[in-house]
Formats: sequence, structure tokens, C-alpha cells
Amino acid sequence: MDIKICGFLPIQQLRPDILAGGPAGGTGRKGMGKIRVAICDDEQNIRSYLAALIRREDGACRISEYASAEAYLAAGEDHELLLLDIELGGGAADGAGSAVSMDGMALARKLRSLPLDRQPLIIFVTGYERYVYQAFDVEAFQYLVKPVDEQRFAQSFRRAVDKLSLLERQRQRTLLVQHAGASRVIPLENILYVESHGHKLLLHLKEGTLEYYGKMGELELELSGQFARIHKGYLVNLRHVEEYCRGQVTLTDGERLMISKYKYDAFVKQHLGFLRQ
Repeated sequence: MDIKICGFLPIQQLRPDILAGGPAGGTGRKGMGKIRVAICDDEQNIRSYLAALIRREDGACRISEYASAEAYLAAGEDHELLLLDIELGGGAADGAGSAVSMDGMALARKLRSLPLDRQPLIIFVTGYERYVYQAFDVEAFQYLVKPVDEQRFAQSFRRAVDKLSLLERQRQRTLLVQHAGASRVIPLENILYVESHGHKLLLHLKEGTLEYYGKMGELELELSGQFARIHKGYLVNLRHVEEYCRGQVTLTDGERLMISKYKYDAFVKQHLGFLRQ
């Protein structure tokens, strides 16, 4: 059932401690760093309310506010976390004089076409329940229905921060290999997948390939948690998996790899576990 849920208080009626960003019994989570957060909602009082809730959790956050998807895109800025309404107004007028604007779901799809390191975590904050299944399609991190419960918002925000911290640790992980008589440090973030070539391993990187002597079994153990064996000859970076079915895995660069029917169930379990981290 489609339910339009309203209930945000006018900004003047919000609790003073929230507007001031004070603790008011809040969690006061510390040491999270300056997270770049964007709020995209066509109602000013909602943007102000969400910004105040964020500052209660982390006063060091850098918060940007946008009244439309077009304004968000026009700014050309990258953010780590995006709080996004779905039914956005304020767009240009069409030939009939009606307002035309990109909605939040369309913006989320556009953002998912960006390189992984530029894609924000998305928390939908909307007055409608009917879009929840579409939110899965754009890999939304959370779906909150207005009026937002402060405690649930705090929990969602903390989970988002934890996820961002995990992603940062993953980006900092590296692989040390011996290549052409020298040691090379390869960020795991740059490895799409590994292919076995006899006694050598071929790293398929964002910027090309690199071959070195090594054993797939040993590398699989070393990279467990972020990489999964989908075939005797393939080890894929779970962060770069775009989609999969029983026959193949499609990576974020569009390349398709065959997945063994004997590896499929274990791969699905590993991938779901990776996404839930």
C-alpha cells in the first residue's frame, strides 16, 4: 500500500538542543573524521533537521545541502554519504509549464554509474514506502521513512560511518609482489581479478595487467574476505562485482567471467557477507 507519510515539524518548532547540535543525551560518537555528507531534499526545514541530527552524531562532518538532484550534480562535488529524498521538486518547466525534475531514484542510478571510489553510500529519507524495492536496485545503504525517528537515524548514521571506515581500510590494503626483479606494492582496490596462468598469476588491474610467479591457493588465503574464488583459474575482487548469475560474474568494468557451478553457492555466501560488513 502506498502511504504518503508527513510529519516533519516546522524548523521553528524543532527541539532547541537538536538545532544547536548539542548532545541532549545523544551518542556523541567521536573520532570519525571529517566525513563529507550531502543532504538532497526539496524542503529546507527537512534539510536543516537532518543536518542537525548529523551534527549531534559528528560535529566534524562537512555537510552540503541541495534542494534538487540537478543542484547536486551541478555542484560537481564528491561525497561519502548522501541523504536523499526520492520525490524531489524544483526542476525546470516543460512545454506545458509543469515542473520537471530528476527524482532521487534517478539521481541514485546516475551516481551508480560513477567509478566506485566516487560513489557515496546512499540513505534514502522519504515520505513514501513504495520505493523500498527500487532502493535495492541502486544498492541503497538504508531506507528511512519520514517522520524520521531520531534513535533510528542515529543507528543508521553510525552504521554508515562504520561502513565508510571499513571501505577506507579496504582501500588501504595492499599486495606485495615481485615483478621484473623488483618489489611492487599493489593496492587491492586496483585489482579487478586474478587469473592463473600455469605457475604464474596475472593481476587484472584498473590500469592494465601484471604477471608474476605465485600460487593461486596461497593468494586466495592471503586475500580472503575481499576476494572470492569463482573458478579454478579466477579469483575476483568482491568490491568490483557488478552482478552475477549461475553462469557468470560481471565486473564493474563490464568484463564477464565464468563461474564454476561447484563454486557458485560459496561465492554467493561470500559476496553477501562482504556486502553486510
